Amino acid sequence: MSRMVQITFDAHDPQALSTFWAEVLDYVHPAPPGVKLQPGEDIWSAWDEFLETSGVPEDQRNRASALVDPEDKGPRLFFQKVPEGKTAKNRVHLDVRTASGLHDEERMAALEKECDRLVSLGATRLERHEPQPPMSTGFIIMADPEGNEFCLD
Repeated sequence: MSRMVQITFDAHDPQALSTFWAEVLDYVHPAPPGVKLQPGEDIWSAWDEFLETSGVPEDQRNRASALVDPEDKGPRLFFQKVPEGKTAKNRVHLDVRTASGLHDEERMAALEKECDRLVSLGATRLERHEPQPPMSTGFIIMADPEGNEFCLD
C-alpha cells in the first residue's frame, strides 16, 4: 500500500511563503472547512471570516497555510510558523521540473525564462549548472523568499 506525502515548510510568514509557492507550482490555497468559494472570491477574506467565526485571535491567524494541487496529482504543501530562522543548507529540497524533455541550449533557455519569472516573484538565483552529459542535463539552484533552496530542473 502506498502512502500520501505532505511536504512541510517552516516559515516566518506562512501566508506569504505559500502564496509564492502557489505561483511557482500553479497550486491553490484550499477553502476553509465547509466553505464553498465562488469563482473569483478572495481566499484570504474567506479564511479571515472563518477564523473570526471560529474565535481564533487575529494575532494567531498566520500560524499556518496550505496548498493543494488543483488536479490532485501532487502532494499537499503545508507552511507552519516557527520562531527560528533558517541556519543551514536544506538537507531535502524540491526540484521544480520545468524543462523535462528539453536538451542543451533549448533546455537552459527554458530554465532561464522560468528563473526570471520566479525572481520577479521574490526568489533568489544562486547558481547555474551547465549540462554535463551523460550525467547532468543542467539545472539552476534558487532560493525561495525565506531562503529555502530548490532547483529548476
